[in-house]
Amino acid sequence: MKKSSTIQYRTGKKGDKPWKRAVSVLLGTALSLGLLAGCQSGNASAGQTENNTGASADSVIIAMDPNSEPEAGFDPAYGWGAGEHVHEPLIQSTLTVTNTDLTIGYDLATDYSVSEDGLTWTVTIRDDVNFTDGEPLTAEDVAFTYNTVKEASSVNDFTMLDSAEAADGTTVVFHMTRPFSIWPYTMAIVGIVPEHAYDSASYGSNPIGSGRYILKQWDRGQQVILEANPDYYGYAPKMKQVTILFMEEDAAFLAAQAGQVDVAYTSATYSDQKIDGYSLASYASVDNRGFNLPAVSESTDSEGRTVGNDFTSDVLARRAINIGVDRQEMIDNVLNGYGSPAYSVCDGLPWYNEASQVEYDPEGAAALLDEAGWVMGEDGIREKDGVKAELNLLYSTGDSVRQALTADFASQMEELGISCSLEGVGWDTAYDRALSEPLLWGWGAHTPMELYNIYHTIQGTDSAEYSPYSNPTVDDYMDQALASSDLEESYELWKLAQWDGTTGVTQDGDIPWVWLVNIDHLYWVRDGLQVAEQKIHPHGHGWSLVNNVDQWTWKERNDDH
Repeated sequence: MKKSSTIQYRTGKKGDKPWKRAVSVLLGTALSLGLLAGCQSGNASAGQTENNTGASADSVIIAMDPNSEPEAGFDPAYGWGAGEHVHEPLIQSTLTVTNTDLTIGYDLATDYSVSEDGLTWTVTIRDDVNFTDGEPLTAEDVAFTYNTVKEASSVNDFTMLDSAEAADGTTVVFHMTRPFSIWPYTMAIVGIVPEHAYDSASYGSNPIGSGRYILKQWDRGQQVILEANPDYYGYAPKMKQVTILFMEEDAAFLAAQAGQVDVAYTSATYSDQKIDGYSLASYASVDNRGFNLPAVSESTDSEGRTVGNDFTSDVLARRAINIGVDRQEMIDNVLNGYGSPAYSVCDGLPWYNEASQVEYDPEGAAALLDEAGWVMGEDGIREKDGVKAELNLLYSTGDSVRQALTADFASQMEELGISCSLEGVGWDTAYDRALSEPLLWGWGAHTPMELYNIYHTIQGTDSAEYSPYSNPTVDDYMDQALASSDLEESYELWKLAQWDGTTGVTQDGDIPWVWLVNIDHLYWVRDGLQVAEQKIHPHGHGWSLVNNVDQWTWKERNDDH
């Protein structure tokens, strides 16, 4: 038994007349719609300091991307706290949490263990927790939640769970269909709902939970207001009110300029701007960008789709691409310095294998292409056996940063004699297109399952899910990692899947993906606001920041500040 331990760039300057008109329009619209209700909801009590929005010193207003608004509401069964934007669900409690170093800690759970065969997890929970309607939270609620999520979730894969049952009021037992050593990471994002008050049709809009905050108000398409749960069993939240405004990036920037928000998400596009009374905060992430490199020769599958690529099927070509990328140049010129080189899908996480890291070596890249027989032609494009070294690079339409990274990558490849064209595509066709063409993806999660999802062969096929690739040895290491009865020891198996000294997915191995950069998550933060220490952020720019908003504080301000 093992227990847990611990680009096309947008332009516009402040002095431009269109910019000024936009500010006017934004403020008029915001006021007319009541978007700023959160900072107008009440006056500070006597002797209480205020922040610059006029709100009390225990409230904060945050502008997030409209995509951060949960379409199905605040129901864990339909993705709240999970999916692409994994975060602590705030309104609901979870059994476990991820610590700042991404080891596992406890929330509702007081202890857990797993059987030697990995098929039974037993979790003991606190006996002093109530839902916000006053009813106690018991193991029956936990079992109900997980059984409901297993049946209803279209966001997370729960095929590893057979069923959950309450052994008694404080003990829940999870019966698994297969060993799954990283189950504690799943337990960290599934919010517990009350069996007695759950209705799948209405819960998302009117959630009852036991977490740090209560959903006070939700104006769809505009804002969410959270208020501290006065009966929370843990430390009382320091921020009593949290208002989330859903705004496009341009509007969020203007709202910060006008002093109407305390925090506003932004991107490298705006990083050279200045806002009086704000600083630009940068948070490290594993929100990476990388291209899949189809690792088999071109053919047509049973569905008539093109699968494979005659250039990237050459492993020496893939290795040349990987060391022929100047990642720091991309960070400097596309991300304005706000990022870090990416060498894997899990840089710096406990299961990361440092063998993934490579040095930029254009001469070595050219030598690999020469060795593989890709001869430079008079037109500056390499060729082998009548096949041109050509890539049609795909990126998601409307994402200017991905477009810019793709253009930069193409320019670097052309210096190696690899001809590149660029094409913006929608996600409705991108998945099929990526079976034969490199697509610029975004990944990054607080779980080793990200490695499995990208590299593991789909059962009954000869290919991984997102790009044609298969390696039985890599599969076996990941299967062993999932079957391990010791979470920390499983990390070593995940590392071996990346590189074991002979094979793997790194430079000296199969290298079926080339990783470019991890994008720093940028926010304009009002002077005086103390944002608590952040975990490394996963893919998704939004709710991850407020995982610990209950610990944020305001500094005392001098009268002349």
